[in-house]
Amino acid sequence: MAKYDTLDEYMASITKPENAQQLSSTLDWISTQYPQLELRLAWNQPMFTDHDTFIIGFSAATKDFAVAVEAPVFEKHLPQITALGYRATKRQFHVAWGTEIDESLLHHLIDDAIALKKNVTTFWLPKDK
Repeated sequence: MAKYDTLDEYMASITKPENAQQLSSTLDWISTQYPQLELRLAWNQPMFTDHDTFIIGFSAATKDFAVAVEAPVFEKHLPQITALGYRATKRQFHVAWGTEIDESLLHHLIDDAIALKKNVTTFWLPKDK
């Protein structure tokens, strides 16, 4: 797997321009709705952090893009995720290219992640949380 130094390099690696635009639009929407979050590239994927702790991350694949959050947030919203028709795997769900991502779901995921991580000082949630 290639190593990307910038978000632009990551986006350029998405082979179909319309897919890169869809992911870019999702990232822009989050940046607008949550200006306090930092968009950064880590673990070779775009993600948002709050006070240097993970909130939500994205990764592009051939058929879809994955959305990842901490396990307690994912588990809480799994019924909504599956009801919306997204394919769920361990701690992430997949949005088919060309399919709108539900903004209400994103709000719930991000709001709950921010609340969960409010007093967390590590990047990932400690195992005992």
